[in-house]
Amino acid sequence: MLLPVNKPQRRRPEIRSAEAVSYGEKKMGLVYAEIELISGDDMALFRHGFLPEEQIKHMKVSMLVDSGAYMLVINDEIKEQLDLPILEEKTARLADETEIKVGVAGPVEIRFENRATTMRALVLPGSSEPLLGVIPMEDMDVVVDPKQQRLMVNPENPNIATTYVK
Repeated sequence: MLLPVNKPQRRRPEIRSAEAVSYGEKKMGLVYAEIELISGDDMALFRHGFLPEEQIKHMKVSMLVDSGAYMLVINDEIKEQLDLPILEEKTARLADETEIKVGVAGPVEIRFENRATTMRALVLPGSSEPLLGVIPMEDMDVVVDPKQQRLMVNPENPNIATTYVK
């Protein structure tokens, strides 16, 4: 039987920074951002008092911000480091129009600056480049500044994410 470690206060934990993993370099027309990825299962265990904060699995990853991708896309190495379970399989269409079967893992909490969202991630094989797609970007209310080649919090809503319901 699992017993709570200590009843945590009702707050979002401050996860200590891990060293960022870089998968890309700054190239003309490509935007990369440092994104923190956290095991959603660990966050749930922490909130319910079954896991101490310092045991929450997390990492910072330099991700390609890809407005042509829908989802969060991670690789096998990230999946393993965060100990994410595969929840289902899907067929994914790559940029070159080839289709491959991929695992869908999660949940993953995604953090960027003062924004966060939780979702599932497509898992590409090996050390494929991770991508931040438009669904997590929309949910966090972040925008791409192509001139500065950076991801940024929506300047129209700097303090809290705004979303459209209808």
